[in-house]
Amino acid sequence: MENKWNKKNALWQLVYIILYVVAFLIVLETGQIHPVFFVCYQITAGILFTGILVKSFDRIQQPGTALSFAAVVALAYIAMGDASLWHCLTPIILGIAAEIVGLVCGNSKWSTIVTKSVIMSFVPFLAYGQIWLNRDFTYESAIEDMSVEYADSLMNCSPGWAFPVVIILGIALSILIANVTARLFKLNAKNK
Repeated sequence: MENKWNKKNALWQLVYIILYVVAFLIVLETGQIHPVFFVCYQITAGILFTGILVKSFDRIQQPGTALSFAAVVALAYIAMGDASLWHCLTPIILGIAAEIVGLVCGNSKWSTIVTKSVIMSFVPFLAYGQIWLNRDFTYESAIEDMSVEYADSLMNCSPGWAFPVVIILGIALSILIANVTARLFKLNAKNK
């Protein structure tokens, strides 16, 4: 299989992008179930995104792959009417970071594919990490979008110590899912 941009791989990337957007929307909707799911967005994202990202980065080991995911997420925020500089800029910054890792370390290396996948799994977390980084804004937004009870519960479910725990669990699960994906699909980069 040729790991470069071509018509076939561009079509596969479109499939991966669609799956990523669906997973992204699922991650966002889990917060509606209970505030603890909102707090655990990064854990959910690590589980749902990583397999898709790993398959994409293994198939197309060229620049532009991570940025295509980032651009679509920014467009999704715009389409949902939830666009802000914070929501739209963070996916682009993460996409650029993943692309830089690929250029510096080599896109065909398994460790690079995993690292890029972990980076891109943080797309929803950076937008919603404001739970810890900007608590007053998060509380007011939760009241506006949900209710006072939900906002109070959200604040109670997100103590300061949970911040590093969520990040560490999100990264660990992302790495685990990357390796499971490699075994299930016998990925090229993992077998080199």
